Amino acid sequence: MTTLTVNIDNKKSEKAIKAVLDALGLDYSIDQNSSNTQRALNKDEQRVYKNLKSSIGQIKLHQEGKIELRDAKQLLDEL
Repeated sequence: MTTLTVNIDNKKSEKAIKAVLDALGLDYSIDQNSSNTQRALNKDEQRVYKNLKSSIGQIKLHQEGKIELRDAKQLLDEL
């Protein structure tokens, strides 16, 4: 079992994350009294964070109509 800790400051984002976890059928718990201490990310975590941040940026640009994203078929054809 893997545990993932996510600190969310925005209620709107919290609802979105909960919806994604529910859609994926994952169990989660909410700790409202969590301390706000943060540790430094290791190299793997930094890589994942960088990739997620880049992906979210691309999604925002797509939603603004500034870029066109590839669909799954194009991705599979490329492989």
